[in-house]
Amino acid sequence: MPVWTGQPSHASEVTSAMKQSSVVKAIIAVMVIASHAVSAGAQETAAATATQSSAAQCKALERADFTGIPDAPTQLIQAKFMEATHDMPAYCGVQGYVAPTIVFELRLPTSNWNGKFFEVGCGGACGHYDGGAPSCPLQRGYACITSDMGHHSSTMYSDGLWAYNDLQTQIDFGYRGPHVTALAGKAITEYYYSKAPKYSYFQGCSTGGREALIEAERFPWDFDGIIGGAPWIDDSDSGMNVVWAIRALTGKDGKLILGTAELRLVHDAALAQCDMDDGVKDGVISDPHNCKFDPARLICKKGQTTACLSAAQADAVRKIYDGPRNSQGKRLFTRGAAPGSEMGWIDDDSDQNYVHSDGTPTHIGMWTIEYFRYMVMPGRGAGWNLTDYDFDRDPQRFATGIQESLLSVANPNLRKFKEAGGKLIVDQGWADQSVPAEKTIDYYEMVTRTMGSLAATKDFFRLFLVPGMKHCSGGDGAFAIDYLNYMEAWVERGQAPDVMIGAHIDPKYWGRRYQAPSAFPLDPAMPVQFTRPIYPYPLYAKYKGKGSPNDAANFGPVAPAK
Repeated sequence: MPVWTGQPSHASEVTSAMKQSSVVKAIIAVMVIASHAVSAGAQETAAATATQSSAAQCKALERADFTGIPDAPTQLIQAKFMEATHDMPAYCGVQGYVAPTIVFELRLPTSNWNGKFFEVGCGGACGHYDGGAPSCPLQRGYACITSDMGHHSSTMYSDGLWAYNDLQTQIDFGYRGPHVTALAGKAITEYYYSKAPKYSYFQGCSTGGREALIEAERFPWDFDGIIGGAPWIDDSDSGMNVVWAIRALTGKDGKLILGTAELRLVHDAALAQCDMDDGVKDGVISDPHNCKFDPARLICKKGQTTACLSAAQADAVRKIYDGPRNSQGKRLFTRGAAPGSEMGWIDDDSDQNYVHSDGTPTHIGMWTIEYFRYMVMPGRGAGWNLTDYDFDRDPQRFATGIQESLLSVANPNLRKFKEAGGKLIVDQGWADQSVPAEKTIDYYEMVTRTMGSLAATKDFFRLFLVPGMKHCSGGDGAFAIDYLNYMEAWVERGQAPDVMIGAHIDPKYWGRRYQAPSAFPLDPAMPVQFTRPIYPYPLYAKYKGKGSPNDAANFGPVAPAK
């Protein structure tokens, strides 16, 4: 009889062992599959329970009473649970209003709240509470809110009728809106999570940039960190500059004095003279303030008919660079659009250029018209047109009008904001024709004088000028910057932003596949063509002379010429 050694001794025993082994494996496999099924089922049940719980918690907000919020009596209209999507986490979407008519939307993450609150400023004439929703950093775990600033309008630009003889809506749009929205949003957030936000931030551009300065100047305790882009500092003055530019571009017959081909000629000539100020030929002027380009050099010589300008065309360009003046030649505004911004003056594909190719105003021009019609001169109403602006008389009238007291954010006294521990970042594109960079620089320099020095100002407030960036974003420069990331580091870890890294995204993708600056952090697949360091004013970046000029690491800070 064979001795058992742990192995079968002949073929039949081998076959029997193999059969037994197969049965055991099959049983184990069934048990594993069953275990996985139970586990998956348990997970699905847990997820469904969590969803139901979140939906119930969200719906319960509708029964809460927020009418007693000090200075911001609030009524909720709806609280609805929104399931997660491929690019958005699940959240409780809350719609409501602050009396009398400031409508808002608040988004509250149903899981992984980071303990912070964020308010998004609206653009143009506002009028839509969902306009800032795409900029909400919900993916980062923020509870965030945006409002319509107290009125509803058909568009953000070409409808200003809401302001006609309505002082309350003008007050809400002028300065009250962002403040009471913050009060309501933080109170609801605290109620929902049973815990007050640890940090609060605000970010907006254009009108949203004006809201940012409103908060810093008038309500210095609302936010720990404020980010304001391209602020309309004085609406009447900024509107006057738009009127000046449109009238410079058009003749008495309403037709354009020069077109995109002539502006391309001017743009290329300005680049030829000033592009190398940063040591790299990259199609961007880094220090337009010191670019002394004169369009008169392009006036046609005798017998020349192409690749040149008429005297009238050169004068139109000079006027837009120079900014508004009265009939005696006295300056009414800081300098106008900077050299390098010319391709943003006339365009059919942008909301922020002055005019379309047929001479009609774009959205920024239409908002200016509506602003003067229904807020500044309501007695004229729809009868007011761009040609009615009087550069001798009207600037004096508007400077003392109620609209200026409501809308101006030119107060440089930010002592209370600094004492409250607040931090302020203002970003501004050098190629922005809608809000000329010189106006923003002028405000920053007034603040530095008021605070006593640049060093005392940089403790809490820094201005970043982005070469080649248009209004709020886009353009030929490194315009995609994660401002919130730098602000968080400054507020929460005391790391002041001595430099920011900007990226230039392939124009083919800009505004379609990707929507910067709201899409941060940048998707690794995003087609970045080059990066640049952006330094606090008055510094700008210059190439070190070695390495790829497409890499921000190969640039350093320099001070501009005085």
